[in-house]
Parts: sequence; C-alpha cells; structure tokens
Amino acid sequence: MAGGGLTTRPTSGDDHRLTVRIGELAQAHADRAAARAGVPAVRLDRLAAEPLRLDEDFCREVADRYDAAPMVTAGTDRGYTRLAAENLRQFRLIGEAGIRVLPWAGPGQPYRDSRELVARVRSTGLLHVFLTRHGHGPAGADGDHPLRAPVGVRVGGEELLHNDIFRAVHDVFGHVLFGNTFGPRGEFRATRCHLAMYPPDLHPLVFAELVGQLCWFFHGPHLRRPDGTLPRRGEPGYVPPPRRPYPPQKRLVYDRRTLDRFAALFTSPC
Repeated sequence: MAGGGLTTRPTSGDDHRLTVRIGELAQAHADRAAARAGVPAVRLDRLAAEPLRLDEDFCREVADRYDAAPMVTAGTDRGYTRLAAENLRQFRLIGEAGIRVLPWAGPGQPYRDSRELVARVRSTGLLHVFLTRHGHGPAGADGDHPLRAPVGVRVGGEELLHNDIFRAVHDVFGHVLFGNTFGPRGEFRATRCHLAMYPPDLHPLVFAELVGQLCWFFHGPHLRRPDGTLPRRGEPGYVPPPRRPYPPQKRLVYDRRTLDRFAALFTSPC
C-alpha cells in the first residue's frame, strides 16, 4: 500500500460532499461485512440516531474488567492480525473519500476537541493523527502489543504503527462521519456506529480497544474515592482528563454478554 492511496483533497466548500462520500463508503463496507457474516445489514445513520442511556455502573464494570485483566489474554493473536488487516482496508477507504492523513508534528494534541476535529476534516479533507509513540499507555508497558507493530507505510516522513491506522479510521468513521464527541457519550456512539463496519467476530476485541480503554480512562478504579464514588469536576480528588494517564494497551476480549449489555444502552430499533 503506497501511502494508503491518500492522494486527493477536496477544496474549501466541499465539506458536505465529503461527508456524504464518507457515509457512502462506510455503509457499503458495513453491508459487505454483514453479508460475509450472514447477518442482517444495518443502516449506520440509524445507529447514529439511536438514543443512548449511559449507565455508569456498566462503565465501572467495564473499567474494572479492563483493570484486572492481564496484559496478554491467550488466544488473541489471530484476532489482532485480522483486526490490523481490517483497519488497513478501512484506511484505504479514507483515501477513496479524498482525505489525506498526516502525523501531527505540533505540540500537544492536533485538535482542541471533537468539534474542531469534525469541522477541520470536513472543510479541508486533512486529518492529523496524534502518533501512538507520542502518547499511549505507560512507557514501555505495552510495546509488544500487536497494534504497536509498524505497518510498513511512511506518511509525512513517519512510519505508521497499526495503532496509528486504527486511530485514523476511528476518527473518520467514528467521529467525523456523524459528529460524535470525545466524551463517554460520544465515544459510545462512535463505537456503536464503527462496530458495524467490522466482522461480528471481531466486535469483542474492537470493544476492548475502544470502550474498554475509554471506561478505564473515565471510570477506572484509579480515579475513584475509597468508597468507590467518582469525584466530579470541582470536587476534591477530581483529576481533569488532560492529567489522567492513558490506559495500558492490553490484549483482551470482552464476553458476548457485555456486548449485549452495551447494545441495550441504545434503546431504539436499528
């Protein structure tokens, strides 16, 4: 894959056209994934419109499962190999949509918030990716994770890791497409939509990479008081997100019951 096929860039004013094109490619990819698995196809725009009941008890349980899991769960190697290949297919779709991806070379994060991410990508056709090596998990704790391996593709003078590819496709198909935010609600919605683009047997692993890490970051036991409650903004003990550690990137999958409970948080029919 030479540069991931990311060669064209829409001009100013083409943001609606770009969003439509992303949606068309994402829906076609989701339809193919459903057909291969022999399951009914779903409309991504309907998933994006579903009401969400955010259950903090569920978030804590997911966070505790992530926290207690070993760094490596046996039997996950093949799943991660397939996930890496699937992310590369979705990365090529980004190029087909006319989006360029470049590593972020500036200080801090490339976007102040999700609103800026969505607006800038839609208006410019350029996505900056915050590289994994600049911030992801405790230093040296998870360097042998399959998604930390190099892809063999250099973009903007940087060799991308599989985790960088995953970040890029999730930013586009999880956030830019439907405008989902970076907080727990927006990330739950982003995962709900993005999961439909993956084969169903990869969902437990993708859930761990997205929702498992998210719940640890926002609801993990390291953030709680001794009585188990979570300090709110302005209360003693509250740690603002910029000062929180990234979760260690573990190789684990969640059971089907947890995924069913996640789906049940979205209460309207697909």
